[in-house]
Amino acid sequence: MERGIALLSGGIDSPVAIHLMQNRLDITAVHFHQLPLVDESEIEKVKQLAKLLHLKKLYLIPFTLILKELVANCNHRDYYILSKIAMFKAAELIAEQEHAKFLITGENLGQVSSQTLSNLTSITQHLSLEIFRPVLTYDKEEIIKVAKQIGTYETSKGPEICCLLGPKNPSTKSNPEAIKKELSQLNLTKLFQESLNKAEILEF
Repeated sequence: MERGIALLSGGIDSPVAIHLMQNRLDITAVHFHQLPLVDESEIEKVKQLAKLLHLKKLYLIPFTLILKELVANCNHRDYYILSKIAMFKAAELIAEQEHAKFLITGENLGQVSSQTLSNLTSITQHLSLEIFRPVLTYDKEEIIKVAKQIGTYETSKGPEICCLLGPKNPSTKSNPEAIKKELSQLNLTKLFQESLNKAEILEF
């Protein structure tokens, strides 16, 4: 079976996305955490979700310094787009280590500001691996229904912690070239490597 790297947040959507792809790919999950801006309970929540999904491996990657660099050096309104690209590009490095060919995300069209067609296009154009978005066209109630069926809903429900550094009025439209220019202001390769060197890898 071919391998995929899935971004696993503490929310409802990404565990459902992983579940929908598990009969097609051997999945390793990656969680980008914001310690010390969040407490350990967020990490424990993600570990519990990984166990509920019967995943074999989970990377816990410190990402706070990278997110702070985005805030300091880039257009803050583009924060969610830029942070998602940064997470995916870091996930691509893990995919190389794990010999994985695909990325998986719980992105859902229009549910939050970064997930408009325009912004999803900007995100996708900056990545080299194929992205699967299995819940892209689901509405929230459909996702919740599946989450309840697979037993992840009770763990996932509640506010997500992804917006700690985000803007009040994020961009809903974006230009891929402008996003590329913003990303070029950072030495992302160096930042990614520093984060990956500090990653905790759990095997279940």
